[in-house]
Amino acid sequence: MKFVTVAGPPSSGKTSVILKVIEHLRERGLNAGVVKFDCLSSSDATTYRAHGVNAKVGLAGSLCPDHFFITNVDAAVQWGQRQNFDVLISESAGLCNRCSPHIKDVLAVCVIDNLSGIGTPEKIGPMLRFADVIVLTKGDIVSQAEREVFIAGIRKVNRLARIISVNGITGQGSFTLAKALAESSSVESLIGNYLRFSLPSALCSYCIGQTRIDPAFQAGNLRRMRFE
Repeated sequence: MKFVTVAGPPSSGKTSVILKVIEHLRERGLNAGVVKFDCLSSSDATTYRAHGVNAKVGLAGSLCPDHFFITNVDAAVQWGQRQNFDVLISESAGLCNRCSPHIKDVLAVCVIDNLSGIGTPEKIGPMLRFADVIVLTKGDIVSQAEREVFIAGIRKVNRLARIISVNGITGQGSFTLAKALAESSSVESLIGNYLRFSLPSALCSYCIGQTRIDPAFQAGNLRRMRFE
């Protein structure tokens, strides 16, 4: 089974892109499923199922989405094996832009939209910097000059990734992305694999439920600003 991680900021068009890609995978005779990792709520499972796609949603709740992802991702792969998927796509929203959902030897895709601002690539961390494929959406809404400036900003962060423009409405460009997924490496298990970059690190009193604002109640991995 092929396994692919797809990440990107909220509302960048990940779900629309994935649906268009799955259409092409089906044309190849491939059965594809999706696991969506989110925080508090998600209606994406309903969206996928409305298109005949078998999908599962996991909600991190009060936990860090990245830590929730990595402790459940192999179970997701095993579920995909039991469902006899040819391709399993993991979708996660980089809510803080610091997320690190990509795994070594697993095709890594980052979706980012042209409307997010020319400075956005430099604000996004490992999910863009360590991606194999960067998908640009909403390019039809901006000018050619704006698209080129945006791509130049991406290249400052990630020089090696393949950049593919995809229209989530018309599907233009999704065939190329589907081909990349279909030709990616197969996996049976992720046990023993490594993340491409470390997860955001924090273990403090607020991580385990503290709500009071008071230095006396603050403990653990903290970083304080200096105001002079």
